[in-house]
Amino acid sequence: MVEGSMTQGAGQGPDVRTATLRDFRVPAYVHETGPVQGDPAGVAAPGAPGVIPGELDEGYTPTQRDLPVINRGDTVQVEVQAMPEPPQAPASEEHGPLFVVGDVHGYLDELLGALQEQGLIDAAGDWSAGNARLWFLGDFTDRGPDGIGVIDLVMRLSAQAAAAGGYCKALMGNHELLLLGAKRFGDTPVNSGAGTATFQAAWLLNGGQKTDMERLEDHHLQWMARLDAIESEDGHLLMHSDTTAYLDYGDSIEAVNDTVRETLTRNDADECWDLFRKFTKRFAFRDESGPAAVRELLDMYGGHRIVHGHSPIPYLLGDVGSEDDSDGGGPVIEGPHIYAGGLAIAMDGGVTMAGKLLVCQLPLDN
Repeated sequence: MVEGSMTQGAGQGPDVRTATLRDFRVPAYVHETGPVQGDPAGVAAPGAPGVIPGELDEGYTPTQRDLPVINRGDTVQVEVQAMPEPPQAPASEEHGPLFVVGDVHGYLDELLGALQEQGLIDAAGDWSAGNARLWFLGDFTDRGPDGIGVIDLVMRLSAQAAAAGGYCKALMGNHELLLLGAKRFGDTPVNSGAGTATFQAAWLLNGGQKTDMERLEDHHLQWMARLDAIESEDGHLLMHSDTTAYLDYGDSIEAVNDTVRETLTRNDADECWDLFRKFTKRFAFRDESGPAAVRELLDMYGGHRIVHGHSPIPYLLGDVGSEDDSDGGGPVIEGPHIYAGGLAIAMDGGVTMAGKLLVCQLPLDN
């Protein structure tokens, strides 16, 4: 099993940015534990270029850059054929091993390689893990070149796993909310709390790929809109974002998932923006207050440990360079990061920063 580092980083990285219509000035959402200090990735101070003085609500920090993105060229294209309803698997109470996948962000070939390495798929890209259980932690698109290919693969593996007696499931990430918003609302102005913004502008600034938008079909939209936001497996509370904002949406896992789906169903741009904004927060489990924040969620929803994506491990460690160092000069991430007193596991290895796309079996040892 892969052991995660227990090192606590002091620095804090930039977060997903919000595009405003006023000169495209961009505030970023930050974690809920305090102001940014010692940011190695260049978070600007108030009054820096691109900041609207006096217009930033609490919870925003101005930034001039986003997560670095590595251009790795074209990726493997997986052809997805229309499939009939899978046959019912033999009834069994036996559950196979549990695996989780960190943020993919359109890196289809890296995903195929990582899944095959774990024995979950074969060389043809088909499910080969029998009754194993596989959970994706969200953020399938944006930044990488083939987000729609990733979604098609996950949908196909879901059908194949069910037929084999296992399952492949996925959670809602903030980039699914961003892509849904860009498709549904486009340039419709929303109240961002820091001026007027649009989903379309925010999507483009945060790695939106035009080829993904061109290939986006109704069944992709329906699939994304129905994803759960939070789930529990074997005592692991699975969620995309390392934030306590889930508490705003219900006092049970079922209530949170129902509230998120109902919000998307109402198709209100401002409501959807607020949902996206809250699920973009990060770093709530880091620093001294981190264990208490994790326990608050575990006390509400159950479980003994949180497993999340969203925040790249190099940023959690406070050990990442600037965009100029994004050619692989940063820390090498070999596995998940276990932190917050062993109560939280971070699964985003930073594939968009020449890091590793993590696919790991749970449980992990401290």
